[in-house]
Amino acid sequence: MNQDRFSINQMTVKQLALPDLVAHCVRLGVPGIGLWREPVREYGVEASAALVRDAGLAVTTLCRGGFFTADGWEAENRAAIDEAVALGTDTLVLVSGGLTPACPDLPSARARITEAIGELAPYAGEHGVRLAIEPLHPMYASDRCAVSTLDQALAIAEHFPPEQVGVVVDTYHLWWDDRAPAAVERAGATGRLHSFQLADWTTPLPAGVLNGRGQLGTGAIDLRAWSDLVEKAGYMGPVEVEIFNDELWARDGVEVLEETLERFLAV
Repeated sequence: MNQDRFSINQMTVKQLALPDLVAHCVRLGVPGIGLWREPVREYGVEASAALVRDAGLAVTTLCRGGFFTADGWEAENRAAIDEAVALGTDTLVLVSGGLTPACPDLPSARARITEAIGELAPYAGEHGVRLAIEPLHPMYASDRCAVSTLDQALAIAEHFPPEQVGVVVDTYHLWWDDRAPAAVERAGATGRLHSFQLADWTTPLPAGVLNGRGQLGTGAIDLRAWSDLVEKAGYMGPVEVEIFNDELWARDGVEVLEETLERFLAV
C-alpha cells in the first residue's frame, strides 16, 4: 500500500494542535486526515475547514456521530452532518451507543440504533454525507457500542441505500472475528465499505481498555492480510491509522506521526 492512500486520524497524534498537524502532513506528503469533532470545534469548524482546504489535504472522515441510545442524539447528529459538509468530507463515522435505561439490553439497543439511523439517513443523504457504522469490539458493547460485529453493522445498514449508510472496517475491532472476511466481501459487493482504519492489538490491555490500540506492527493483527482483504472487496479509498494509546500521546507528536507513516508503508 502506497503513501497516496495514507490518512492520519487526528486522535493518533492528539497532542499536536491542528495547525501543527496540518503543517507536518504537508511536509511529509501525507494526503489525508481524519478529524474529530471536539478538537475541530475547539479550533472552530470554519477555521479548521479553511486550514485543511488551503493545505490541500483531504478530510477522509469525521468522527463521530451516533450514541443513538442516549437522549439528545438527533440534534447532535444533525450538527455532525453539517460539520462534515463544512469540512468537505463525505463520511461521518458512527459509534452507535451502548446500553441505557431506555435500552437496557442488546436487542433493544440495536433496534433503537436502527430506528435512529432511519430517521437520520435522509438528512445525511440530502447533504451528500454517508453514515458509516463502526462495529466496536464486544468489550465496548455495554457502554459505547451495541454493534459488535461487521455482520451486525451490515444488518442495520442494509435497511437503507448504500449511498446513505455503510460500514467502517477497523482492524482493532474486527480482527478476532472469523466471520468478518465474508462480511467485508459482502460490504464491498453492496457498495457499503465506506472507511478502512488500522490499529494493532497488543496485550495486556490498559485499565479502562479504551486506550489500548497498538502502533502498527507491534501486535497480533496481520495488517497486510486485512489490507489485501479490503482491496479484494473493491475498496481502494483512504486508509486511516487511528490509534488511542497513552504511551504514544506522551511522546513528541511529530515523531509519532513520522513513525506511523513509516510503519504504514512497511506493514
